[in-house]
Amino acid sequence: MIVNLTRLYAHARWADERTLRSIVENAHVPARALELFAHMLGAEHVWLTRITGAPPRLPAWPTLSGAECDALMAENHAGYAAVLSALDADGLAREVTYRNSAGHEYTSTVADMLLHVVMHGCYHRGQVAALVRAAGDTPQSTDYIAFVRGAPAPARVDK
Repeated sequence: MIVNLTRLYAHARWADERTLRSIVENAHVPARALELFAHMLGAEHVWLTRITGAPPRLPAWPTLSGAECDALMAENHAGYAAVLSALDADGLAREVTYRNSAGHEYTSTVADMLLHVVMHGCYHRGQVAALVRAAGDTPQSTDYIAFVRGAPAPARVDK
């Protein structure tokens, strides 16, 4: 499972970089796209602190500029790489008790938390792509298969 998680996090890093480019390089993209991307990164930060036991510096819905997103993205990916490199089966099964943003207490395994972060990112990158497309621009491809191929191709040809 650790190998698969490592691969998924490598994809997430690649996809995050492409998503940020879609936002900052397209003049017509609504502010909501950056807001959603900042939330994705803020939530990744919060989940990372839950796993590591460090106090969060940011909320799950921070207000960030493109440059601040870029910095947080790099910080998050370095943090998750460190967590993944130190994990073993016992570490994946370790349970963590935490409070969500509404104050409710939950207990989850590290494995489930790591999978949630990956899936949450896919969801919000899709939302950003839809906003970029609705603004008349072409979003960067962030599909896993494009990452695996090493040469992203457009998912459709606009006429």
